[in-house]
Amino acid sequence: MSEGVEWALHTCLNLTWIDDGAPVPAAALAAYFKLPPAYLNKQLQALVRAGIVSSVPGPRGGFQLARAPRDISVLDVVVAIEGAEEAFRCTEILRDAPDGEPEADYRATCVISQVMRKAELAWRRELAGRSLAEVKATVEAQVPGVAERTRRGLRNRRV
Repeated sequence: MSEGVEWALHTCLNLTWIDDGAPVPAAALAAYFKLPPAYLNKQLQALVRAGIVSSVPGPRGGFQLARAPRDISVLDVVVAIEGAEEAFRCTEILRDAPDGEPEADYRATCVISQVMRKAELAWRRELAGRSLAEVKATVEAQVPGVAERTRRGLRNRRV
């Protein structure tokens, strides 16, 4: 998984704390974590295409959440950045094994393929079942004052 997923998740979380809904410039979002602005902007554009954030043009423009945090799952963000493809791709190498069967569907019968698919389904279910609102609530419970510090930090970095 690319570092863009981590960046996108933290950026979306920070946007949950902008309670006035005002757009935050990409440069301010990048500066908050000392990230390369051009690369973060690429992740933000992927989030826009996925309908997770919206982009507001102009001098007072920037990015804001496009949906309520309760309606954005962690999986939504991961898929927006990484794509929907499976992490494990069975290439059916068993066909070429000495006792392989050229006509067999090893994606369905290979035990390794089945184990990997089951693990990926569990991983996806967990991420799909965790909303940005839940992550926000957990962080706020573990780090009192984080919302105000983040708002203040982003406000000070707005261009």
